[in-house]
Amino acid sequence: MATPFSQEQLEQIMGQFVTACRNAGLKVTHQRTEIYRQLLVIADHPSAEILHKRMVATLPSISLDTVYRTLATLEQHGLITRIQTAESQARFEVAYTPHHHLICSRCKQVMDFNWPAIDNIALPGIADQWGQIESKTIVMYGVCNSCSKN
Repeated sequence: MATPFSQEQLEQIMGQFVTACRNAGLKVTHQRTEIYRQLLVIADHPSAEILHKRMVATLPSISLDTVYRTLATLEQHGLITRIQTAESQARFEVAYTPHHHLICSRCKQVMDFNWPAIDNIALPGIADQWGQIESKTIVMYGVCNSCSKN
């Protein structure tokens, strides 16, 4: 999968990431930077295990534990997002713009989609009175076209 960003955009986003890390009091390590870059440029929402397998090719010394800890740290500071799925493995992404997810129950593919009508809808009374809502995310499960054809 190719990056959805031009080289200039990618450099700008990575610069924002470095600034966000420093503002959060996080060291800007090569491993953190490369994990973030991978999540940014590859839009398939990998699990920690899949991300680790990809990164070993370019960072042979990176451990699965480091990937897990880095993902947890970046998520804790709001720099990446964990996608809530029905499967046991968490999936991760850089949520650069608000969006929702479609998840295939067979092949586990996760696809982003926009739904402005939901994003702009007023919250129901109980949610509106509950407290401060920080994000609205819809996750839909089903069977993708590729799996339906097979």
